[in-house]
Amino acid sequence: MSVFARRTQTGKMLLALVALLGAALACSRPARTDDTSSWRVPGQGAPAPVTSGPATLTPFSPPTRVPGAPILTPTPDDPHTLPVLRSEPEQYVVQPGDTLGIVAQRFGVSLEELVGANGLANPNLLEVGQQLTIPVPTPQGLGPSFKIIPDSELVYGPASVQFNIDAFIQRQVGLLAQYREDLDENSLSGAQIVKRVAEEYSVNPRLLLAVLEYQGQWLTRGDQKEGKLDFPMGVRDTWRKGLYRQLSWAANNLNRGYYLWRANAAATWLLGDGSVVPVSATINAGTAGVQHMFAALYGRADWEQAVGENGVFATYINLFGYPFDLAIEPLLPDGLRQPTLQLPFEADKAWAFTGGPHGGWGDGSAWAALDFAPPTDVLGCVQSNEWAVAVADGTILRAADGAVIQDLDNDGYEQTGWVILYMHIETRDRVRPGAYIMAGERIGHPSCEGGLSSGTHVHLARRYNGEWIPADQTLPFILDGWVSRGAGKEYDGFLERDGHTIEAWEGRSADNAVQR
Repeated sequence: MSVFARRTQTGKMLLALVALLGAALACSRPARTDDTSSWRVPGQGAPAPVTSGPATLTPFSPPTRVPGAPILTPTPDDPHTLPVLRSEPEQYVVQPGDTLGIVAQRFGVSLEELVGANGLANPNLLEVGQQLTIPVPTPQGLGPSFKIIPDSELVYGPASVQFNIDAFIQRQVGLLAQYREDLDENSLSGAQIVKRVAEEYSVNPRLLLAVLEYQGQWLTRGDQKEGKLDFPMGVRDTWRKGLYRQLSWAANNLNRGYYLWRANAAATWLLGDGSVVPVSATINAGTAGVQHMFAALYGRADWEQAVGENGVFATYINLFGYPFDLAIEPLLPDGLRQPTLQLPFEADKAWAFTGGPHGGWGDGSAWAALDFAPPTDVLGCVQSNEWAVAVADGTILRAADGAVIQDLDNDGYEQTGWVILYMHIETRDRVRPGAYIMAGERIGHPSCEGGLSSGTHVHLARRYNGEWIPADQTLPFILDGWVSRGAGKEYDGFLERDGHTIEAWEGRSADNAVQR
């Protein structure tokens, strides 16, 4: 998110610090406090939203096919394009918020190799501006090519529409059916937590339940030791204590592997024991997501067990049946085009383009979002009377805790078709769920509500069939003719129109002002 400061070295360092520290939480939001019956999608135990205007909500019927019939599109056997492994060491300058573990993960090298290449006496002490030598990774045997799930079983897409999370959990005998957790002064059930994480990260709830069962047996056992209760995914960070934060970690890392694969940016996985494993070129994006998540938890033997035929794949079958029989694919059809979208503010206003392509939710969900800040002479998180407006016509499905979800195909499902996420929309004057909003109509005021933000702004992202659509790849974000382009670094990027280019910047000036 944007930091409003002078364009100085200090400002740049602060931006880097905020970006690094806030990556995983930048778009998290507290428990909903509104009436959930007004925003739950059909098929999830609540009535469809009431709409006005031309929107028509229609029952969703997923495509059917004969169980066991071959699936061709989600798991092609033609080798996927993978980045070439580095053959020479490179240099890296330590940024605010870096740890040696973060740097090792980023470059796919073991912690031991990184320590050795730099002769570090104390690997826990890094200084901002310190130069590190990044050694050439030493892979240890090709990773497995076994395909675990189709792509549609990783995203919160059409395949999840008819899945009733609460009903399924209540049929189980394990802890999850009775579990409750206090989040932001609200008590949520296990089903509410699973649904919340699925919606926020756009990850299939069936997959979340399968990895939760594999790691902690939360669906089949009611007796949990304290460690399993506090850290069901096995991530023993004190600030990730509890089911919500553990599942959020899992969803973020499932997404990271999925979208790295989609962007041809995953050559190796770094395992929990520091070993580096080359990725098989014949897996699919959904399998890549699962492999990446488990890589952070295990050494080679346990990781291969988890991502093999007798691992989470077998758990999935026991819970839901053969995963490829549930496939609804391809998620992104050939020739997919973005609908016409406008900038998210009024026509007579110039806002600042403060954030280029970055994570739609968390730091694993593709670089799907752009940031815009309203005109003001005051910096930081301040109340604004400026208006964020709809970028297109569509029905509001959810509006709570800073987030507004707009359904552009008006079928009542955020898992299907084009969906827009507006984030950091203030509670005051915010549009209500069920409203049908035309492009340019007001949805609320920009703010810092909903997650970690250092300045008042609007965070805007797109999904199609549950998949986050990057703003820096083959389907660029186009807003009033302004075409997004990435600069190879998160939050950096450009908007281009008619030969004019605007670069994203953490401040506010004539150089990054944009208007319709």
